[in-house]
Amino acid sequence: MVGTMHAWHAVERGHEVVHVEREAEARGASLRNFGQIWVSGRAGGEELDTALRARELWEGIGARVPGLGFRAIGSLTPVRNALERAVAEAALARPDAAARGYKLLTADEARAVNPALRGEFEAALWCERDAAVEPRTAQLALREALLATGRYTFLPDREVREVVGEHAVRDDRGEVHGGDVVVLCTGAWLSGLVREVAGEVPVRRVRLQMMQTDPLGEPLTTSVADADSFRYYPAYASGALDALHAGQAQDPTAAAHRMQLLMVQRLDGGLTIGDTHEYEHPFAFDTLEDPYEHLARVVESFLGRPLPRIRRRWAGVYAQCVDTTRVVHRQKVRDGVWLVTGPGGRGMTCSPAIAETTANELGW
Repeated sequence: MVGTMHAWHAVERGHEVVHVEREAEARGASLRNFGQIWVSGRAGGEELDTALRARELWEGIGARVPGLGFRAIGSLTPVRNALERAVAEAALARPDAAARGYKLLTADEARAVNPALRGEFEAALWCERDAAVEPRTAQLALREALLATGRYTFLPDREVREVVGEHAVRDDRGEVHGGDVVVLCTGAWLSGLVREVAGEVPVRRVRLQMMQTDPLGEPLTTSVADADSFRYYPAYASGALDALHAGQAQDPTAAAHRMQLLMVQRLDGGLTIGDTHEYEHPFAFDTLEDPYEHLARVVESFLGRPLPRIRRRWAGVYAQCVDTTRVVHRQKVRDGVWLVTGPGGRGMTCSPAIAETTANELGW
């Protein structure tokens, strides 16, 4: 998605783009995500500014490309006790709370916003600025729109193997592609060409597990998180969060797998649910059932009903800057050649603004 958004901004500014892609369609983190445009938990400053700008761009692009499935649905994070509620209240006291659209709702107010939440909880943190797109169709829809301009060439099933002088690359078919600038958007692929042109970049790989259900049978009108997301996202850092850590142990399965609940309904009615975080290499090749069982219990407690049948389970890997305060790793590796990678779990959320920043810095 980061690469496709760079192509989008270049074409929008009147340039011609040749897009060389390893796969025929997205198969990595650009596909294996929630499709959330997630503003609520972002760190204040550059990260929040990037997310808010990306949210604005997603809405504008979504109006032009309906296949993105853009929905301005907001999010709810139900809280169950005084410790969790205190973290939500501390978030409301942030100077940027209004920009995020934060509001603390009673349980009844939250159910009025999202009637599917019939389980037990005390209150819910509402974030009006959160949104969603459809990860399984977003890139295909963007590609179709780009092709319609006549200024975009898509070359799939090709791997860039070599930077050739300035402003050009050679692919694994031996063909050379040149232009005014080359942008390498490599995702979690950090060896091979990346190591040759940039050395060891300050980016790590992160693995996660997710799942998707059959249709719920009713609308889930917002995305949903749980209070474990307070432990994971930097916006919630506060004395109240410290008290939560000290006074409320995380579920052992959630702690072992560095878990939070995030949940979004797809356009077909199914629920995308996750996730876990694994940082130690080598990653496992298989998926574990304990995290899925934990997520199902949490979701059912909020919905007040059994989950529909699990239709799909998967694992994915994304690239994250080691310095997690950085939105992305952007590096000039040759004259006319730039590497852009490592947005972490912000890739889908922030990709339009990341690409816009590249375009502005390069003077497109």
